[in-house]
Amino acid sequence: MKPWHLGNTTVRSPFRLREGLVALSTSSLQGNLRGSAQDIAFRNLLGEHGIVALGSDNTNSVGRKWRSALTKLGFLFPQIPAASGVPQYDVGPVDTITRNGWRLISAESVPAMQECFLRALAAHYLPSVLEDEFECKAFSPLRHVLSVMLELERKTGESRLNFIEMATVVQVTSPDDDLTVIAEKVLALRERRASSTLNKKKFDREELEATARSILKPDGEAYKVQTFNDYADANFRYLKATGLVQSKGRGLSLVPEKHLFIERLTAETGVPESDRAYFITLCNGAALPTDNQDSALAVLADLLQQLRRRGIPFDVGGKPTDTPADIEIIRHQIEALLAEANEEAYAAQQAAVWEEIAAYMELIITRRNRKTLSSGEEIEVPQAEAPAYFEWVLWRAFLAINSLANKPYEARRFKIDQDFLPVGTAPGNGPDLVFEFDDFVLVVEVTLTANSRQEAAEGEPVRRHVADHVAFYQEQSGKPVYGLFIANRIDSNTAETFRIGTWYTNTDEKMRLDIIPITLAQFKVVFEALFASGQVDVALIRELLEQCGSLRPTHEAPAWKREIAGVVQRTVGQILQ
Repeated sequence: MKPWHLGNTTVRSPFRLREGLVALSTSSLQGNLRGSAQDIAFRNLLGEHGIVALGSDNTNSVGRKWRSALTKLGFLFPQIPAASGVPQYDVGPVDTITRNGWRLISAESVPAMQECFLRALAAHYLPSVLEDEFECKAFSPLRHVLSVMLELERKTGESRLNFIEMATVVQVTSPDDDLTVIAEKVLALRERRASSTLNKKKFDREELEATARSILKPDGEAYKVQTFNDYADANFRYLKATGLVQSKGRGLSLVPEKHLFIERLTAETGVPESDRAYFITLCNGAALPTDNQDSALAVLADLLQQLRRRGIPFDVGGKPTDTPADIEIIRHQIEALLAEANEEAYAAQQAAVWEEIAAYMELIITRRNRKTLSSGEEIEVPQAEAPAYFEWVLWRAFLAINSLANKPYEARRFKIDQDFLPVGTAPGNGPDLVFEFDDFVLVVEVTLTANSRQEAAEGEPVRRHVADHVAFYQEQSGKPVYGLFIANRIDSNTAETFRIGTWYTNTDEKMRLDIIPITLAQFKVVFEALFASGQVDVALIRELLEQCGSLRPTHEAPAWKREIAGVVQRTVGQILQ
């Protein structure tokens, strides 16, 4: 069977599709996305909102590919093929936002966004009137993968599915193949890989090449090996966007909290009764097991049992459970409690992986995408998501230092998924990160902007955010507040703004702000020194900030930056001695 994939191989991060929809929803382009001029206009719209980089694109493919991604998932009404016999007006106006598209736009939390992707992928079947090149009975790729993972769990006690197993086995099968046979093929591949004398990369390459040779296109040509990698990457990313699976090494495993839900979802093996029914379901989003009262109650009972096993208190008494909507409210409350407990456990693990955190900093400093760690694990900072990863790696760094008085989920303003990876950057009207310690507060702001626009973009907002927290903590606890501004390069105009360090309130009260600008490379060497020396103490960071701040009155910006570099160098030397 030819390889298939979920989602879209061009838009690698599913959550960026929401940003594109939000931009389109306020634009006159909605419903008018066809033709070369409109491809250009849509691409420019995405660029103006910072969703894509406006580099050279002679074929104007960006707009076309984004439109394709949004229609394939049912977030925009597709153009109905005339051969289907389904009138366009029965479905909806071409390239306008669907019900599930508007649901995704209005989703504010990560679980709410994940539900939209889950409804989209649960509605997606192959072959369909939109994708008819598959020679098998119609099936749901989402349910197929989840069924394979459940079968692997039944056989081995673990639901893990590795990347190479997806690339060479699962994505070239369908329910026409016996589920037990598919699982046995996965396990045979796993055994061969474990016993092979080849290094893992070479083994994987040979497996991919063999798979590519064994499957031909309709014209008789072989697929490129990269196709199997690209499809597996898209499958992993879009599966994770549903919230049902999480990373497990270079693979996936089922999210334990969603196990019963997954069993109920995979039990639904029916197919759309007609092309019209398929289009309607695709654009509205599929019904889910928890839309049914009995299934919703069963999932709720399972979640309550999980809370009890983990010793997390929750009183369901007095909460209405008369409808699936009532149950959904309680379910989301429980899932939030479980997520917070998982995040606290994740925070406690960060000190043990400080070298990985430093490696992510290196990727952001060098603007490279990937790095292989000494353990053999490969880490990645997707280029389009570098600003979000910048905030995320600083969050992880201070979790590793492990002295927070506030909770890990209170310290960040960006959203994370079930793998604790960032879903976009922190929203405006507030700082990126706020770390409260026993005797001081640190407001952290980061940017990848490195030229003279840095001051215009960051000077006023950073000072305002720090000033807001100075005022808040003066009233609440009297704790001093420091600002830490981190960039790959500090523009002298930005440094001068922070060196002056003043802010006037609405009543013209003058406030002194302690904001220290340093480069990520400087922060990295301090961070590494703390852990290499075993002196992991946030007081040393506060002392560094104090020393840098004391140099402000006697130096202008260029000299102050040089003095800060000197303080960093001396601090590292003292820590390591």
